[in-house]
This record gives sequence, C-alpha cells and structure tokens, in this order.
Amino acid sequence: MIYNIFFSFVLIGAVFCAYRMATADFQRRIIPDVYLFPFLFAGLLTTAFFPWPVTISDSIIGGAMGYCLGLIVGFIFEKIKPNQKYPPIGMGDIKLLGAGGIWLGTIGLSIAMLISCVVAYIWNWKRHNKYIPFAPFFLIGGFLSLIIIQFLL
Repeated sequence: MIYNIFFSFVLIGAVFCAYRMATADFQRRIIPDVYLFPFLFAGLLTTAFFPWPVTISDSIIGGAMGYCLGLIVGFIFEKIKPNQKYPPIGMGDIKLLGAGGIWLGTIGLSIAMLISCVVAYIWNWKRHNKYIPFAPFFLIGGFLSLIIIQFLL
C-alpha cells in the first residue's frame, strides 16, 4: 500500500516537472535545473526500486548515452555554423537527453529522439521559427517511446 502511494507520488512529481520544463522551454527558451534534477532523480528512483520496463543498468547506460549524444550533436552543429546568435543546442537540452536516457534506456532514448526530431522538424517547417524549443517535443517523444517499449516491444 505505502509502496504504491510512494510510486504514485514519484510519477506525479515527474509529470509535474516535465510539464514545467516543457512550458519554460517553450516560453523562455530555458530548461530550469530546479525541475530537471528532480526529474532525473525520480527516473533513478523509478528504475531502481519500482516495476519499470527499463532495468537500472540500461537506465545508467541510456543516461550516459543521452548526455554524450547531446554533446556530440551540439559540437557538430557548432562547427558547421560557428558564431550564431543562439547556440544550436543548449546545456538544458543536453541534460534533458541524459535524464531521458535514465527514464527510457538505450532503445527508448533512440525511439524518443527519432520521434521528437521528426515532430520538431515538421513543427518548424510549418511555423518557420528561428529556434525550436526541443523539450516539449522530446517529452512527447519520450512518452510515446515509453508506450512503444511497454506494449509493442
């Protein structure tokens, strides 16, 4: 009983943090650490102690892979177009990829990245913005990836 209540509170807190990160990135182009780090910690708690489709070892590898993937993509885009007014990928996005890797594991992170990049590209193609707030698209892709992992794989 207490176990299920604590699990519910962890998931509700994670959803609240995800919502606040998405709205902050969409409105102000920043992902606050005050929501990002509890989201990351909730992912570690969930994969370590609760029934989750991702094991803790895959979660740790996915977190490291997400962080390194974000750093590599940011470095490549910075070398392709140097001296831009806005950086191509911010540190908040890189930390969010690491947190997403903890929640989703390696396979889920790959699926989430594919979904979020396609949806963000379509959104930008329709709106022609100078920047893309990546957090809302990554969180939607992560949620869809979690559904795919749970029910289709």
